[in-house]
Amino acid sequence: MKRAAEPVLSIDNLSVAFRHDAGWREVVSGVSLTLQAGETLAIVGESGSGKSVTSMAIMRLLNMRHARVSGQIRLNGVDLLTLSESAMRDIRGNAVAMIFQEPMTSLNPSFTVGDQIAEALMTHRRLSQRAAREETLRLLEKVRIPEAAKRYRDYPHHFSGGMRQRVMIAMALALRPKLLIADEPTTALDVTIQGQILDLIKTLQEEDGTAVLFITHDMGVVAEVADRTLVMYQGAMVETGTTSAIFAAPAADYTRTLIATVPQLGSMRGTAGPRRFTLPGQPVAEDIAPALTPRAPLLSVRHLSTRFSLHEGLFSRKTGAVHAVENISFDLLPGETLSLVGESGCGKSTTGRSLTRLVEPCAGQITFDGRDVLTLPPPALRQLRCAMQMIFQDPFASLNPRMTVLEALTEPYLQHRLGSKTAAREKAAELMVRTGLSPAMLNRYPHAFSGGQRQRICIARALMLDPKMIIADESVSALDVTVKAQIINLLLDLQHSLGLAYLFISHDMAVVERISHRVAVMLLGEIVEIGPRAVIFENPQHDYTRRLLASVPVPDPARRHFRRQAEVTELQSPVRPLGFETPARHYREVSAGHWVMQ
Repeated sequence: MKRAAEPVLSIDNLSVAFRHDAGWREVVSGVSLTLQAGETLAIVGESGSGKSVTSMAIMRLLNMRHARVSGQIRLNGVDLLTLSESAMRDIRGNAVAMIFQEPMTSLNPSFTVGDQIAEALMTHRRLSQRAAREETLRLLEKVRIPEAAKRYRDYPHHFSGGMRQRVMIAMALALRPKLLIADEPTTALDVTIQGQILDLIKTLQEEDGTAVLFITHDMGVVAEVADRTLVMYQGAMVETGTTSAIFAAPAADYTRTLIATVPQLGSMRGTAGPRRFTLPGQPVAEDIAPALTPRAPLLSVRHLSTRFSLHEGLFSRKTGAVHAVENISFDLLPGETLSLVGESGCGKSTTGRSLTRLVEPCAGQITFDGRDVLTLPPPALRQLRCAMQMIFQDPFASLNPRMTVLEALTEPYLQHRLGSKTAAREKAAELMVRTGLSPAMLNRYPHAFSGGQRQRICIARALMLDPKMIIADESVSALDVTVKAQIINLLLDLQHSLGLAYLFISHDMAVVERISHRVAVMLLGEIVEIGPRAVIFENPQHDYTRRLLASVPVPDPARRHFRRQAEVTELQSPVRPLGFETPARHYREVSAGHWVMQ
């Protein structure tokens, strides 16, 4: 009788507790799982369910002065909880590697990205400096970092969020570990890169028999990568089984809720305007705004360009420029949502920052509410920003950790002298209720909230100044599906009641389809296609738009072995030499309001 192969990872009755003022509080309770070579197990659940804590316990990265871990964690038959720290250091990287959720906090800001990857290769594989550099460049090219040889010496802050996540993936793959723990590895990535990274992980499994523990809140990703799925809620296992069985017949109410709130591409066919998500226990959602009345634009952008100079050498001589935004034009009506979509580095976020002059454009015209934004002096610009607010991608980074929520909400109101401290506090309490939070939370600090709650606080802060337009920069990308649905419903309700206009920047095409009136697709700083949401999703004309839509993960376990493309194409770079002149672009109107670059 053939003996079953020993699992790469075996966890038995894992429990984790953290020290609090009142004693110990258990955050993971009784988790057990096994993972075979070449298999992918997905752990899914909401923020705070214990997914990431479980992965940190496997890697022995919890601070044992404040954490208590019990149970067994066996890697290739060795109980990791019994090893010394020096033995554990040898296992990390060699036998097990981890892709962390927050690449900016995981990368050392004092070292170049190339040196950080090369260091792991020289330390664990004993490669020479030259060989480590060559292998690092190969890895950077494998995860599609453009012009890898030039970017080798760049620091983490020189990269976009998606680019930093690719660097983290390259670092994790460097030593070809037997177990790869991927903690939300594709959250910050746009759909085309996400699809390629998922294909890359599948290929790695086929070549090396790597076992993958995939932690995510994206059920579309789960369906495509996972052989088995484990659902967690409030630190405990809710159910586990094959992915196909869980999607076909979920046993737990919580699992059914997770699957029901997944935004699915194509679900908006036949609808005229944005539509709220239907959450469990709520009536079926209806269109929020079937049609917009033609009006004068609130925002008008004409031939906007933003470039960043590149300098090299001892005397910092200018050698070129990053053409981040190149000659784009669009309008935004009052009460309308225009979504900007495209790959990481295409210029979406730079466009949003250029509109508020957080970065200074080099050419073009921006007219907001009848005023020329680019000619305003600083006092007038500061006043204009009351009406043009921004919600940033990372709510934790955009909230001051030393300020209470009350101070964060009332500071802009008081700085602009819109009322007294009493009026500011009353308005803050009202907005907390409106965004689904309690006024009793006002005296807490940001670290006391979950990611979804922090994003609600950022929305409340943006509303404190009664804006006419909100620029939402990847405002729901890092949220799990149930919280994402709640935040989108909140944004749509606020738009309906307050008449807000949104410039919605996102790489999540299913969410864009749900929330948008119109969509603009960006590539290398240029808009290649713009038009009403229905025609962009149902009749895309540009090859790049079709590629974006084809890359969206579909929550169907039948796609487990699906490959998007056998060959990874080279990512183009927006870096241009001195004196470069962008060729004249021509657009064709396919239908009313639907324009495509030729």
